[in-house]
Amino acid sequence: MTIAIDQQSFGDQIKLWRGQRRMSQLDLALEAEISARHLSFVETGRSKPSREMVMRLAESLELPLRSRNALLLAAGFAPAYRERSFDDPALAQAREAVQRILDGHAPSPALAVDRHWNMVAHNRMIPLLLGGVDPSLLAPPVNVLRLSLHPRGLAPQIANLGAWKHHLIERLKAQFAASADPVLDALREELEAYPAPAGKAPWETGAGLVVPMELEAAAGRLSFLSTTTVFGTPVEVTLSEIAIESFFPADAATAEALRAL
Repeated sequence: MTIAIDQQSFGDQIKLWRGQRRMSQLDLALEAEISARHLSFVETGRSKPSREMVMRLAESLELPLRSRNALLLAAGFAPAYRERSFDDPALAQAREAVQRILDGHAPSPALAVDRHWNMVAHNRMIPLLLGGVDPSLLAPPVNVLRLSLHPRGLAPQIANLGAWKHHLIERLKAQFAASADPVLDALREELEAYPAPAGKAPWETGAGLVVPMELEAAAGRLSFLSTTTVFGTPVEVTLSEIAIESFFPADAATAEALRAL
């Protein structure tokens, strides 16, 4: 995708998002409870949508808040959702809440990332697992996916690198499908080029219910399960894109090693 969807005209954005969501014009019209004819006029620029119509179409397409703002701007309206950097004083309460969640997860590692997987916060356990990483990969902004799969990052220490890489690539593909963010697609291409054993989907290997990350650390092999937490009712663009990645010990040996660390 050479030009991001958010940089297109209103009608083109609607058409591109329909393609991204695999919706026909009739599908979207039915979902938004408007006539297909009216939607056609809106897409071709023959009819100017109202602000209410723009928001209805955005809701029907399940657009991220950032893309809803872009759709409003393309239609000639002011954005509906504010956007501030995560270190903005106005987001202090949210930052404190995120840090409390991360700190409360110790002695297991946890971190928070933005929409492009750049780390914005972490608990005290994260640095303890990064001893063998090239310092250049730890210069801000630290991209945690690059950190995981880069040959000078954690990759040499990940025992199941092929499966873990497959898992991360699939997550990136799903995020791109939801957001159409070209930065995520470029990141996927970069990560796919990193060397790793061939990885298979869990259903192809007869693996367990989830894909663990198995890390060869100074304390021995550590096996982690991960979960993702997001804000449930954000009305601010940046907060809607913050995700907390929490890692849990997958076995008793890992739990004991983490307590020792």
